[in-house]
Amino acid sequence: MTTKKPAPKSTKDQALAVGQSWLRASAAAVLALYISGITDPKILANAFLAGIAAPLLKALQPNEKEFGITKK
Repeated sequence: MTTKKPAPKSTKDQALAVGQSWLRASAAAVLALYISGITDPKILANAFLAGIAAPLLKALQPNEKEFGITKK
């Protein structure tokens, strides 16, 4: 049984959480492309930058407790 991490308290904690999520998503995208045989650095760099889409979409969800935009 896994438990969910408590929501970050400060803006700094939220920024770190978003950054870590982006890094994980980007690394997974680049690794998947590299393993499939795509080694063009420009394509891999684009995949790394495109990894921001997942945490950005998560942050835009108002019901996301980890680092979503919430009404105060």
